[in-house]
Amino acid sequence: MIDFTEKKFGVISLGCDKNRVDTEKLLAIIRDKGCTITDDISAAQILVVNTCAFLNESRKEAVETVLECSVYKSQNLEKLVVCGCLPQKFISQTFNGLVEADVFLGTDDYANFFPALEKAYMGERVNFVGSGGVVSTKRVLSTPAHYAYLKIADGCDNHCTYCLIPKIRGRYRSVPIEELLEEASGLGDVAELILVAQDVTRYGIDIYGQKKLREILQKLTALVNINSVRLLYCYPDMLDDDLIEEIRDNPKIVKYLDIPLQHSENRILKLMNRSGSREDYLSLIEKLRKNIQGIAIRSTFISGFPTETEEEFENLKTFLREARLDNCGFFAYSREPETAAYKLKGQLNYSVRKSRVKQLYAVQKEISLSKLQSCIGKKFKVLCDGIDYERECFVGRTYFQAPDIDGKVYFNARFASQGEYTEVLIENTDGYDLFGRTEDFNA
Repeated sequence: MIDFTEKKFGVISLGCDKNRVDTEKLLAIIRDKGCTITDDISAAQILVVNTCAFLNESRKEAVETVLECSVYKSQNLEKLVVCGCLPQKFISQTFNGLVEADVFLGTDDYANFFPALEKAYMGERVNFVGSGGVVSTKRVLSTPAHYAYLKIADGCDNHCTYCLIPKIRGRYRSVPIEELLEEASGLGDVAELILVAQDVTRYGIDIYGQKKLREILQKLTALVNINSVRLLYCYPDMLDDDLIEEIRDNPKIVKYLDIPLQHSENRILKLMNRSGSREDYLSLIEKLRKNIQGIAIRSTFISGFPTETEEEFENLKTFLREARLDNCGFFAYSREPETAAYKLKGQLNYSVRKSRVKQLYAVQKEISLSKLQSCIGKKFKVLCDGIDYERECFVGRTYFQAPDIDGKVYFNARFASQGEYTEVLIENTDGYDLFGRTEDFNA
């Protein structure tokens, strides 16, 4: 029996915020064992890489990270663990190819982390993918203490033709309400709780037979330790009147929605197996703005999908100008094996796909600049995320800025406290970030 309390553990988390939540639960398992967690990976005796496998670039990053970490075996590193999406979907390739790693765990196998390690210390390379187990609601936050992500469901039932998620994470599985409330209650005082899933708007259908997002929102915002709740990844066809009403009327819900539209043109949307149409999307955006004052809307789009014509691409640019979304992410289509779109004829050249992404960003930059310029001279409540020492000022976010994916507010103040709101007068913008000061600050 190995005494793991004498070992130092290092953890690297790759990929999305949903993966981050899994990592934080693994950190809680390690901590509850009485073990030491270090930020210095060169000092770790057991190093964990929680991987992403959504796109080829993600898989490449995961493999390169594992190989880079294996170099530490010539120093302190004793065991290298690879977990998450990469082994979950590609275990035969990773187990046989990544001989530098000692333990492999899938997306639902974190409860068996220590049994797998025990076996590895007996001299075996260990494949525990598919071993399962129940993980508690405890977390060790890797975000700043004042905001946290809450994964309310895993997997996906949408089967978009370009996406590997259903083959990696399986069918859509909601986390029971009581477990989410227990998990959220255990996070401490949270200025901003960010709800995530592949599709948060579908929450509850699989286990309760009906949509339960509104109910869980009401219960989460009733918790005294939760100051506000932000919604990411809302599918457009699931944004019904009840949900819109809750977002509008609940003062603890941030007036911000991330709605992945992926394209604007009906033929491409059909090829993607996306519900809705250009007309539906524009109507929804208009409805949201009419019903929720000041609503900020973010989206993501894929450019260069197979057979996308130049005309359809130009129409997508026109859609952006009509929709005037607050922020967007654009991705070049990635041809992924085992997806339906992989087999489609009319695959576009990589250079064409990248060029179109660049053009879309240019269009959105003009829109974002115009919107941010309209903020100049106005005051906004800004959640202070800390100090930017390079800029020698405070940094934070207002309601239309989610962590990591949107811009920030850099501001000067006599005093600002991390995790608390400060009223900031906006004085300038570079088209992505905002710059300002508190009223009592004079340069």
